[in-house]
Amino acid sequence: MKLIMIKILAILLSIISYFTHLSLALAVPNNQGLGLDFLVPHNKARAQVGVQPLRWNTTVAAYALGYAYHRLGDCDMQHSEGPFGENLAEGYGDQFSATDAVNMWVGEKQYYAYESNSCVGDECRHYTQVVWRDSVYLGCARVKCRNSWWFVICSYDPPGNYEGQRPY
Repeated sequence: MKLIMIKILAILLSIISYFTHLSLALAVPNNQGLGLDFLVPHNKARAQVGVQPLRWNTTVAAYALGYAYHRLGDCDMQHSEGPFGENLAEGYGDQFSATDAVNMWVGEKQYYAYESNSCVGDECRHYTQVVWRDSVYLGCARVKCRNSWWFVICSYDPPGNYEGQRPY
């Protein structure tokens, strides 16, 4: 009986924690400054390949922030498996900014071979999500984890990176 009560309590605490983080995410006003910190480098990369600019979306941003809060305890670079396309980054120090994260992803451009639509020599799928032509909306979050690392997530709607399709 005691074990059942402990399990029920653990489940209830998990549910409360999830909704607390979600309510925090939804309560955060649209931080236009932070949105621009993410949008500007994204749209610069997209313009270089002739793709329409992304637009900031508060619903997508709330999702990203909710997931970022979920990762506060471990800062684990594990994807949310949610409904959006997604890029993750982590960095250390006070200087790891939104722009730094996006520039990491865009830096993978050198490994993308448009002719073969493949990554050559290293990872490039973060870059291809940044410039995915069918993605219209962007929402991102940056939180400082308990281990003092920064966790960054950008979510893209609609998602991209479909096997066999070119990003642009």
